[in-house]
Amino acid sequence: MSTVSIKKATLINAVSKYGKVLMNLVFTAVLSRLLSPNDYGVVAIVTVFTSFFNILADMGLGSAVVQNKELTDDEVNDIFSYSCYQGIMLAVFFCILSVPISFFYKNKVYLSICSILSVSVLFNTLNMIPNAVLMKNKKFVTVAIRNIISTLVTGGVTILLAFIGFKYYALVLQSVTSAFILFLWNMKSVNLKFHLKYNKLSIKKVMGFSTYQFGYNLVNYFSRNTDNLLIGKLMGNESLAYYSKGYTLMLYPVQNLTFVISPVLHPILSDHQNDKNYIYNKYIKVTKLLSLLGVFVSAFCFFSSREIVLIVFGNQWEASVLSFRILSISVWSQMVSSTAGSVFQSLGKTKLMFNSGIIQMIVTVSMIIIGCLFGKIEYVAFFVTFGLIAKFFIEFFFLIKKAFEFKFTYFLKNFLPDLLIFVVLIAVSVPGIYYINISNIVISALVKLAIISVVYIIMLLILKQTNYLFVILPKKLRKHKV
Repeated sequence: MSTVSIKKATLINAVSKYGKVLMNLVFTAVLSRLLSPNDYGVVAIVTVFTSFFNILADMGLGSAVVQNKELTDDEVNDIFSYSCYQGIMLAVFFCILSVPISFFYKNKVYLSICSILSVSVLFNTLNMIPNAVLMKNKKFVTVAIRNIISTLVTGGVTILLAFIGFKYYALVLQSVTSAFILFLWNMKSVNLKFHLKYNKLSIKKVMGFSTYQFGYNLVNYFSRNTDNLLIGKLMGNESLAYYSKGYTLMLYPVQNLTFVISPVLHPILSDHQNDKNYIYNKYIKVTKLLSLLGVFVSAFCFFSSREIVLIVFGNQWEASVLSFRILSISVWSQMVSSTAGSVFQSLGKTKLMFNSGIIQMIVTVSMIIIGCLFGKIEYVAFFVTFGLIAKFFIEFFFLIKKAFEFKFTYFLKNFLPDLLIFVVLIAVSVPGIYYINISNIVISALVKLAIISVVYIIMLLILKQTNYLFVILPKKLRKHKV
């Protein structure tokens, strides 16, 4: 059993994630000024399909390799060999799919784009099992270094291609370059062997776990991408680009504050998969920390939505501001619930996770359809936000009540102070949005950050919530905290 703690693994992953965040912000700021909203809209549509193929590529096998501690090296090699054949088939099928995609969206450019991205589909499939082996062996430093270097290289190449006029092809080739670099690195880091003829029993050994994991990933995909599909079809590429920018920006804090923890939870907590109390006690500390961070980030994004969009993307993306502001309300709930999947996996309860995903999909897709009926991206953003908040309650009901078999209401009580802080911060933000008019957007963002920070700290002290944040500090500092 590994001695790597959640805190240490999270710190390592944080260095990687935040390094990528800083680089991606710079790359995005440059690319948003080199490429048009239509360029992004074209790629946003096809990205929906590549995301779907990435789910087909994994089929839950990666998580199953991490969870199953009894797999031999030969069995892992069999699973890897199976994924190689699967990657070739998916790449070919994606090429063929370019014809109906181009017909559906009435744009022949998707013929060439999908052909190029089929290479990305192939290498993303080949990367699934090596990635899982690295995480299972807790090679967090290797993964961190790999991610930073690949981001730096692919970002630089993409900017160069955009500068010399490759338009949306620059974004397309970014995906291919990234997948190929990760593949080369993985093959050097993990000792996997390809078997021309693999043992099917090795696949069956993990199929019970992986089937429900795959099912959950599939329904989660439709929950996350139906909005892009419908907006692209009903409102056009430009509207999709504005909505997609707001949605992507909303996901920045969700992905980069929680995904430093989520990837390490499963490899570490799965070592204690038969001890529910241990996993729950560790996890409740994680959710409380994420909740308190989430209310601050969510409120700041809501308050400074215009400043953030213009600073990151530029003036041509102002039409994304209102969508981003509405979506930012869901940042808190997403930050907390985004780690739930790792705990379902650690407990071996992927069937329950799949069941919760079905209900989430029904709610979310229904909200997206209702929003699209109004014909504006701001309405879609509003109803999507409602669905994302509902996801919090649905997912945690299944996790706490059915997987852990603990009281759901007792779990929710932990977040009552956080919710009160959030309400106060939003109450401060609403008049501030209309009455704070500073021409310099950077200074305006800093002023709003200062206001939110002061109110946030006061509320933390009044409600005595500071101790939950101090857990991220080293023990020596915690002993001397005020």
